[in-house]
Amino acid sequence: MSAALRHLRRADPVMAQLIRRAGPWAPVRERGGAYAALLEAVAHQQLTGKAAKTILGRFHALYGDGGGPAPEQLLATPDETLRGVGFSRAKVAALKDIAAKTLDGTIPERRALARMRDEAIITRLSAARGVGRWTVEMFLIFTLGRPDVLPVDDYGVRNGFRIAYGRRALPAPRALARFGARWAPYRTTAAWYLWRAVDLERGG
Repeated sequence: MSAALRHLRRADPVMAQLIRRAGPWAPVRERGGAYAALLEAVAHQQLTGKAAKTILGRFHALYGDGGGPAPEQLLATPDETLRGVGFSRAKVAALKDIAAKTLDGTIPERRALARMRDEAIITRLSAARGVGRWTVEMFLIFTLGRPDVLPVDDYGVRNGFRIAYGRRALPAPRALARFGARWAPYRTTAAWYLWRAVDLERGG
């Protein structure tokens, strides 16, 4: 058993029960850096996964190889061309701001990010238009593999807590942060199990 699971089971009997029900966690790390991850995150905002995938496919096809544009290419692409693949005006502005902030160093390379603390990364990446704390937290969890991230504004995490702990209402983000202090330094693993609590209630 991993150190994370041992800690969570010792620290919290409800989490221990959830771990037994859900089984072991095998984290999946995504490749790439902040630039590509943030472009994809913005594309997914307020859309179903299927719709976002369709738009991203058209977007990547604009640049030939299907791998997406370099920041310079994206900035040189006319707004109306990007609107033509399905992006709103707000998303076009956000995508171009991400590209500009990548070029000027506000959004660092992955190697530089690896040396930064979580909160510093949240501050830096949130400077880009359309990028909020939740988006950066997902990047920390799924791309950088940071072990101690608890996205307290995430609906799924809050709903999973409600289910697992038998609460009538969703916890307030601040209250969840206080409660979740007992899970440190493995709050990412705890978040994954709270997501799984929702799946288990649905029979997944």
